[in-house]
Amino acid sequence: MNEELYKIAKRLLTPKKGILASDESEKSANNTLTKAGIDPSEENRRRYRELFINTPELGQYISGIILFEETLRQSDSSGKLFSDILHEKDVLVGIKCDQGTEKMTDDTEEVITRGLEGLEQRIDEYKHFGVSFTKWRAVIRIGQNIPTHECILQNSRILSEYAKVVISKNLVPIIEPEVLISGTHTIERCHEVLVSTLNTVFDVLREDKIDLAAVVLKTSMCLPGDKSSQKASPQRIAEMTVSALKQSVPSDIGGIVFLSGGQSPIEATENLNEIAKLEPLPWQIAYSYLRAIEGPALNIWKGKDENVAAARNEFLKRLKANLLADQGEYTGE
Repeated sequence: MNEELYKIAKRLLTPKKGILASDESEKSANNTLTKAGIDPSEENRRRYRELFINTPELGQYISGIILFEETLRQSDSSGKLFSDILHEKDVLVGIKCDQGTEKMTDDTEEVITRGLEGLEQRIDEYKHFGVSFTKWRAVIRIGQNIPTHECILQNSRILSEYAKVVISKNLVPIIEPEVLISGTHTIERCHEVLVSTLNTVFDVLREDKIDLAAVVLKTSMCLPGDKSSQKASPQRIAEMTVSALKQSVPSDIGGIVFLSGGQSPIEATENLNEIAKLEPLPWQIAYSYLRAIEGPALNIWKGKDENVAAARNEFLKRLKANLLADQGEYTGE
């Protein structure tokens, strides 16, 4: 029994709160800043994180935040560690543990996630900053003759090994087997892949005797590919997503949070809202968005101090919208 971990998982899934994903790697954060017309420097990455972490009222809307290593070690403009600021706001601090992906073989698009080597030592260091939960992302692509069972199985075994290490260190693992939106596939094909992926993940977790009540699942929604001619309503997306989850996710897991995965901010909110309307569900649900929450504020900020207040207002607007959506009470902008 991991009563301490159960409490952390339950707190992460606090009703009317989400988990903010601020875990872009340095390369990804640089790309985000560049697209917003901001110089991608280390200092601007720090200011980018401070924009959100120092937002007043943050703790009213999020239960936890997932950081990247660089951010975990950074401080705000007054010299105060971001982790200390978050603890004062009663926000749980999490950390992305994986180290990106690599090709399974030279002749395939399929990838596996790196980072198991040295994971225990890294976690010991993270704990000095008061980290209480972690996250690991696996990537599943839909395409011609993919995903293969071997790709799904290898990533599932890596996710399970990660979860085992994290739980042994008394931290909560978030597992994120993301089925990418990229492609021309239909929503029906996405449903098939999501069910297959999640069934394999949980089969491996059970084989390895992972305590599922101490684990949180971060999952993509069931969506047609971003290059598909097929369109799907929020209601259809919600029905297909919940159908896939009910076929594959055990009821005793610590909870489920959704990633936005290529959706626009409004789409991510509308789809979450329709999923929440299908309650009662076997699990507590919430969201764990990055660009769907931070993107609109970043476009207002543009790296300029005079835009900070307006950007934070937009950030809070998106948090409030998703708070309502998490309860199935969102009625539009």
